[in-house]
Amino acid sequence: MMKKAFYLGLGVMSMTREKAERFYNEMIEKGQMSGEEARQFVDEAIKKGEEERKEMSSFIREEMEEFRKDWSVVSRTEFEALEARVKELEQKLQ
Repeated sequence: MMKKAFYLGLGVMSMTREKAERFYNEMIEKGQMSGEEARQFVDEAIKKGEEERKEMSSFIREEMEEFRKDWSVVSRTEFEALEARVKELEQKLQ
């Protein structure tokens, strides 16, 4: 599932406005869609891509948090707080 989600995210992120516009220009030239249909297609594809990128980002964040919890990995914030406490204790001992 993780692999499938990753590949889906890559596909969405690679769909840039430039690529979409290139695609719709080809479709217009071949007479397979009108200019208005093509513009609508590009706008919808870009909007959908942005939505999917946000969903993917959220999914990755959630998975990383689960990984952190499951493997008892400390976050940078937690590490920095512990580091500050150690320094404070070292100063008190001197």
